[in-house]
Amino acid sequence: MSDPGTDAELRARRASSFGGQASAYARHRPDYPRTALEWGMSGANRPVRDVLDLAAGTGKLTEGLVALGRSVTAVEPDPGMLAELSRRLPDVPALLGKAEDIPLPDESVDAVFVGQALHWFALAPAFEQIRRVLRPGGVVAALWNHDDESVPWVLEFSRLVRTGVSRGFAEPDQPLRADGFGPFERERFTHSHRRSIDSLLATVATHSLLLVASDEERERRLAEARAYLETVPHAGTGEFDYPLVTTVLRARRS
Repeated sequence: MSDPGTDAELRARRASSFGGQASAYARHRPDYPRTALEWGMSGANRPVRDVLDLAAGTGKLTEGLVALGRSVTAVEPDPGMLAELSRRLPDVPALLGKAEDIPLPDESVDAVFVGQALHWFALAPAFEQIRRVLRPGGVVAALWNHDDESVPWVLEFSRLVRTGVSRGFAEPDQPLRADGFGPFERERFTHSHRRSIDSLLATVATHSLLLVASDEERERRLAEARAYLETVPHAGTGEFDYPLVTTVLRARRS
C-alpha cells in the first residue's frame, strides 16, 4: 500500500478516521464473546458493578457489558462515534473524552474495558488515568478481535486485504506493562462473525488503513478480495461464520 505520509502522520489519520463511518462501523464490526468479557472481569479483586468502556466507539463492547448486568459508562473522543453509541444505547451514560484525560472521578469504577483501541493511546498518561478512576483491586481489560489465521482461507483473505489492522499488544511478542498495575495476563477466545461476502467486505472497508487509502487503492483491494472470496466454497453460499480470535489482556490495579 502506498505511503500517504510519515508513520506519525499516518497513525494520526488512522486514529481519527472512524467518526465519518460511525454508522457503517456500528453495522459491520463484530461484537465480543461473553466468555472474554467475563474473563476480563474475573481479574478484579473486588465485585465488579461499575464499568467504564474507554474509547467506546459506537458501543460494540458497551452492549456486551450491559448485557452482563453491569452499570456501564462510555467514554469516546469522537463526537460522531459517541452520537451513534447514544442512538443505539440511549440509557448508557456517554461522555466525550479521551484515555489521557478521563472525565470521571477518582476511584469511581471497578473495571475499565478497552475494545480495539489501546494501541491508539499514549500509554503512560492513559494508564495513569485508568489507575486513577479504578477502585482498589479493580481491573483493566483490553480486547482485540482479529482474523483466525489458523484457517487457511482466512489467512489468504487476510493477506489480500492486508490493511494493517492493529492488534496492538494482542501478540505474545508485544508485552504490555504499566506502572501501578500487576502483570498482564493474556487469554484467547474463539469467536465468529456472521457475514456474507458483501458484509465481510463492508467490515474490511471500516478498517483504518482502508479508510485513509486512496479511492483507487481501496477499490482495487476490495475487488481482489471479492474475487478470492467467490472461489471459497465456505463463503460462496450466502451467509457464513467468519472465524475470529478475541485476545484479552488484563491486569489488576496494584
